[in-house]
Formats: sequence, C-alpha cells, structure tokens
Amino acid sequence: MTSNIKYIGMDVHKESISVAVMNAAGKIVMECVIETKASMILQCIDGLRGDLHVTFEEGTSAAWLYDLLKPHVTELIVCDPRKNASMREDSQNDKIDARRLAELLRIDHLHPVYHGEHGLRTLKELVRSYLTVTKDLARVKTRVKAIYRSWAILCDGKQVYAACHRAEWLEKINEPGVRRRAEFYYQQLDALRVLRQGVRRELLVESASPRCLDGGDVDLLHRHHRLEGTLCLTATSRKRIG
Repeated sequence: MTSNIKYIGMDVHKESISVAVMNAAGKIVMECVIETKASMILQCIDGLRGDLHVTFEEGTSAAWLYDLLKPHVTELIVCDPRKNASMREDSQNDKIDARRLAELLRIDHLHPVYHGEHGLRTLKELVRSYLTVTKDLARVKTRVKAIYRSWAILCDGKQVYAACHRAEWLEKINEPGVRRRAEFYYQQLDALRVLRQGVRRELLVESASPRCLDGGDVDLLHRHHRLEGTLCLTATSRKRIG
C-alpha cells in the first residue's frame, strides 16, 4: 500500500547527516540530524516502518553508506549531485536539501549513479587510482622543470624527462645538492611511470571484463565514466566494437 511508503532524503556530511522522511502524499513526517556513524544511521532507519525508499548524493562516503543501508531498505538510490545543483540555488540549508532529495525521490526526478555491483566498484577504484597517479606524475614533471628553470636552464619540450638524455641534463646543474634533488625527482618520475602503466593495464582488463560489459550494466557504466572523466569508456567501447 502506498500509505506505507516512506521517501527518505539524506544530506550527508563528514560529521552529520540531515534526514527528511516524506510520506506518499508528500508530507514531511520526520526530520532529524544524526551523526555519521553506522550505529546511529541504522538506529534511525530501523525506527521507521513500511517500504523505505532512500536517496543521498554521490560523495566520499557513498560506497560505505550504500553497503550499510542496502540490506535495510526497499530501494536505495545514489544520485548525481550535479543534476541536483539547481535545488541549492536558493538555499544552503541542509535540512531543506534533505527535504528536496526526498521530494525528488518521491516524484522520480533523480539521476542515479550506479553502486553495489562489486565488479564496477573495482573498476571505479581503478579509475580513481589511475587519475591520482596521473596527477602525481604531472606534478613531478613540473618539479623537474622548475629545478632547471630556477637555474636559468631552458628545458622546453619532453626531452628533459627522457631516461636516455638524463645524464646530459643533470650535467647542466652545477650545484651538487640541487643536482641530487633532481635525481630524486627523476627516480620518483620513473616509479610513477611504472605504477601508472600497471594501473592502466589492470584498468583496461577490468573495463573489458564480463562484469562491466554484461547486459544492462553498460548504461550504468556510461554514467559512471561521465562522472569520473577517464579513458575507461573509450577502452570499453573499443572492446565492444572489436
């Protein structure tokens, strides 16, 4: 019966969660603020009766919260915060945000972000690892060039990073301490290159696995890649076409 349905919006933060519970008629029947702790969250959910439909936005704690709540509710939607940006135009109130999430869930106006299938979760973590290592690699390259530029040594292009030209470039630095620092950066650069290659291999293998390509999961995979902004979607598409 629709009278037993409850729509629950959760505005999740590091220390607290604002919760709004709405019935099928659109009336708020309960609001509270709880600590972001498993025991407090489950206590709140277990105190509610009926078919529980819950939503919260994708964020740092989304995977943890999904696994925690999934066995206790009828429906659980992790939604795309960028699609919900307009709901905050006239408010910075967490309680109102929770209410609006509940309302959007009730009228089926949310844009889900896939969670829960462990194959895709593995892919997601590999994506994050690849992006993180890539950013670290770019930072180290910037540091390498910064050393040469600080000594008025021109270093345009990519030759300065190449292992085969490394001794030649290091000879241009007369100060032993600075040269040693450059050597450390080069070691870090080499290690990150090897690490990124390893992550990339695992990423491409995982993105082509049956867990990610099987049936209806493809659309969910597309949504995830739009959020992450990575090469996985290209690799997956190439595999499917081939």
